[in-house]
Amino acid sequence: MTRRMMWQGVIALLGTVLIVVVLLRSVPESPPPEVPVAGGTYREGVLGYAETINPILAPSMVQANPVDQDLSSLVFEGLTSLDETGQITPCLAMDWEVSEDGTVYEFRLRPDVVWHDGAPFTAGDVAFTVQAMQDPNYRGDSALGELWRNVTVEQIERDRVRFTLQEPFSSFLYYTTIGILPAHLLSAVPASQLPNHRFSTQHPVGTGRFMVEEAAADRVTLAANPAYWGRKPFLERFEVLFFGSWSDLLSAYQRGEVHGFHLPGVQVLPDLLEFPELQIYSAPSAGYGLIYLNLQRESLPFFQQKEVRQALLYALDRQSLIEHSLHGQGLLAHSPILPITWPYDASVREYGYDPERAIGLLDASGWMDTNANRIRDRDRQELSFTLLTSEDPIMVQMAEEIVRQWQVVGVEATVRSVSSVSLASLVRNRNFDAALTEIGLSADPDPYPLWHSTQSGSGQNYSGFANEQADLVMEEIRTTVDPERRTQLYHSFQQIFAEEVPSLLIYYPIYLYGVDAKVRQVQLAPLLRPADRFRTLADWYIQLKPAAEETAPFDKNGES
Repeated sequence: MTRRMMWQGVIALLGTVLIVVVLLRSVPESPPPEVPVAGGTYREGVLGYAETINPILAPSMVQANPVDQDLSSLVFEGLTSLDETGQITPCLAMDWEVSEDGTVYEFRLRPDVVWHDGAPFTAGDVAFTVQAMQDPNYRGDSALGELWRNVTVEQIERDRVRFTLQEPFSSFLYYTTIGILPAHLLSAVPASQLPNHRFSTQHPVGTGRFMVEEAAADRVTLAANPAYWGRKPFLERFEVLFFGSWSDLLSAYQRGEVHGFHLPGVQVLPDLLEFPELQIYSAPSAGYGLIYLNLQRESLPFFQQKEVRQALLYALDRQSLIEHSLHGQGLLAHSPILPITWPYDASVREYGYDPERAIGLLDASGWMDTNANRIRDRDRQELSFTLLTSEDPIMVQMAEEIVRQWQVVGVEATVRSVSSVSLASLVRNRNFDAALTEIGLSADPDPYPLWHSTQSGSGQNYSGFANEQADLVMEEIRTTVDPERRTQLYHSFQQIFAEEVPSLLIYYPIYLYGVDAKVRQVQLAPLLRPADRFRTLADWYIQLKPAAEETAPFDKNGES
């Protein structure tokens, strides 16, 4: 929590005391209550520019331009959506059935959905969208295209669609959150032309709560969809303004040109102290800061010892790292499964700050300071390595403090900072001893891509973790559709991870969002993807009027 946030609480308390004192002296007539009404334009400032507004080119579960993902989430919808714990919930599909063997999924669609141009939404649109991703000339994420090529899609009826998988894949439902495209507008457009087609750059048509009114180089203007099948928003328009730098975005807020924005990092919090009307919202987000340990580098035999890895974690005062390096904007991490998601095991083993226990583990493992140089050694090899990180001042500061804390227990590490691009390349090529970094996660909690041994060569298992029991659990997670059994398996994986400590989890990051006080009813729940900050967008409002003006029951869409 920042100093400003803490002072807000103190000020609120003092304000309450003051109000009580005033009320004891006199009881003034209360002003009439105000109620929200439909109307108004909310303007969001973002760093970056839109390239495409097309959900299959920038889906939320792959790395893509975040501006494109934000816009697609407002304009398009999938068969399903995610709640704030990562559970799959209905959206364009009312419900679905899964075969006992987990290979057939049949969805029943909502009958009351229309596209922004008024055309009816049907199962044909779903089939077309999948076929566009299956096309060999699909220009989106290659792994996504490969996944869909192993799925057969059939339009059973106008409102029913069936997917048949070649083998069970329990994460399949996460991929049904991808936004659906209108077949009646795009069926004649080759998949290779979609990125540059006017539909994707100027005139996208979806089924979402907002529709594109204008797409310009410096902004995209969205208008509320009057025919939306679900709850309609109070806001009449939603504008997304693009900026090339943080200073330009902040100046635009100062001039009143934007209402809200995502903070690019905790380092900008001091810049916002001069804006008393700016409300800072925070929520846990999907990812974690960690130290990858290269378990496969033969020159680092100590990393292959579980007890040494445990000692390295016990030696770190991670809460102090969060408070000082991240200004408190992080949560202590204990599991590779996010605590904001449904399969998190709240009873997972936790490693508190315990340097004495770290010393005991290192001693028992045979790593002693035999030559009195304050660096532990064994068999003539010192417990010494390089800690790689990015040139981000926050990460450098954290790395330097980590090194200092390890030094206390006789471990020598040297900080090496490189550009973010170089860091990603070095980690991807396994060219590091240890690496402090922050990674983003998808909403799918499946640990297989990050920690299964088959992913240690060219996949994302950068530490090279290889544990037969963990592999078997992760494999079963992917093929089991029974919710209770899946939960048990996820808990088992977390227990194995906590025991083996293949990497050192430091913190879960916090998402920071600034919105002007004139925008009301903004709420920020845990974010599994950045666009989730718009989860409660239907409740946001700017315009008010006295409740006394109402002469009849009035809903937020202006209908009595």
